[in-house]
Amino acid sequence: MILRRLAASALGLLGLLLLAVFLTASPGDPGLFPASGAESRTLELVSHGWHSGLVIPREALTGEGAGPALRSIATRFGAYPNIEFGWGEAKFYRATPTLAQFDAGLALKALFTPGGSDGIIQVVGLWQSTRASFPYSDLVTVRVSPAGLARLLARLEASFRLEGGQPVASGPGLYGPSLFYEGLGRFSYANVCNHWAARLLNAAGLPITPMLDTHPLGLLLDLRWRAGLVPQPAPMPDQPNLSKP
Repeated sequence: MILRRLAASALGLLGLLLLAVFLTASPGDPGLFPASGAESRTLELVSHGWHSGLVIPREALTGEGAGPALRSIATRFGAYPNIEFGWGEAKFYRATPTLAQFDAGLALKALFTPGGSDGIIQVVGLWQSTRASFPYSDLVTVRVSPAGLARLLARLEASFRLEGGQPVASGPGLYGPSLFYEGLGRFSYANVCNHWAARLLNAAGLPITPMLDTHPLGLLLDLRWRAGLVPQPAPMPDQPNLSKP
């Protein structure tokens, strides 16, 4: 009897999860994605294991859809051909450069503070390729149309808080040549870094499923399942990184 009740409860929970996956799914825009041809642009989603970011060519940050925040960043990081953008909760993000520094108390507060917590954006200049910069991260290459890129940039632009028409820098980032910038929007369990990255891609026309996108592995599965994008897994630690120059 107990086993039957447990089985029924498990099936009920599974059903609720599947319903949540279905209800949170956002359609893509076939007019924007998939993109091909000489005018399409390449972006890369980077999954660091607990956090995801989006790598965009720096010169794209002055094109259609960009505003004063992205144009300022393109100038400030002018020495770097690619820029990584990542979103997080202000206190937790700063205190957690790696999983070794994970603080459960800060994490729970970031996820479940009523009304959400302040968000920040980390901007990192990459002078090498994305794979060479992040040899042990999973990568997903995304080709977007010019119109899709413009919509993505407009959504990214709207993530920054402006003061005097300029983005507000708030100290050094966690690695490499990087800075934190004050963000708009609130961080919560419904708007973690992986949701933020997924919604940028959705603006470019990709279909997404926020329920799955809560965790980085779910985001990678979602991009494979709904957008047909196959992740490039990180090489095993005992294998040479053949893509590194």
